[in-house]
Amino acid sequence: MHPPGSVNAFKLSLPVLFGYVPLGMAFGVVFSTQLDYAWWFAPLMGVLIYAGAGQLLAVSLLLAHTGLLEVFIAMLVLNARHLFYGLSLLDAFQGAGWRKPYLIFGLTDETYSLLTSRARTSNKAQEQKTDFLITLFNQSYWVLGCALGAWLGHTLIFDATGIEFALVALFIVLCIEQYKALQSHFVIWAGVAAALLAVLVFPQSQQLLVAIFLVCVALLWQYPSRKHLYQVTQGGSADEQ
Repeated sequence: MHPPGSVNAFKLSLPVLFGYVPLGMAFGVVFSTQLDYAWWFAPLMGVLIYAGAGQLLAVSLLLAHTGLLEVFIAMLVLNARHLFYGLSLLDAFQGAGWRKPYLIFGLTDETYSLLTSRARTSNKAQEQKTDFLITLFNQSYWVLGCALGAWLGHTLIFDATGIEFALVALFIVLCIEQYKALQSHFVIWAGVAAALLAVLVFPQSQQLLVAIFLVCVALLWQYPSRKHLYQVTQGGSADEQ
C-alpha cells in the first residue's frame, strides 16, 4: 500500500529540503547585504525566477549595472541545460493539463533528478500529481530559504562562510539516487570525464555548456544498448506496474 500522494511527495523531496533551505539562505544573505532593495525582493525572485545560479548571477549583474540584453544572454547560456531536461520528460508530462506549465517552470536540476530517479506505477495521472507536488515542495523550500536568508542578512551580522557547500552535498546525494535507480556506472564516469575535459581544455565561461554537450553525445551514443534501463526509470518496473 502506497502512502498518500502528498506524504509520498514530501518524503521524496526531503533531500532537496536540506539543500535548498541553506542554499536559499546563502542567496538571501548575499542579496540583502549587496543590494539596496527591500529584503522581501529575495523571496519574490524565488517565486518568479526560481533559479539558484541564475539568481546569484542576477545579483552580480545588478551590481555591475548590466544592460537588459547582456542579462538575457547570460541567463540563456546559464540555463540552456534545461532544454535537455525537458526533452527527456515529454512523455511523462504529456496530458498533465493545468499542471503542465508549472511542471515545466519548476524543472530545476534537483527536481529533474527526483522525477527521473523515483519508481513509477502505471497510473499516469497519479504520477503527474506526485510530480507536481514534488516540484511545488521544492520551490517552497527555496523560497523559504531565500526569505530567511534575506531577513537575517538585513537584521543580523554573522559569518556565513562555507554555507555554499550545501549545493555540492545536495548534488552528491542526487547523484547517488540516480545511480541506485539506473544501476549503471557509465553515466557517472561519462559525467566525470566530460567535466575534466571541459575544465582542462576550455575557458571557464564555456566549461558548463561543453561538459553538458559531451555528456549528451555520450548518452545518445550508448542509448540503444541501455534503453531498457531508462524505460524502467521512467515507467517503473514490470512488478511495480
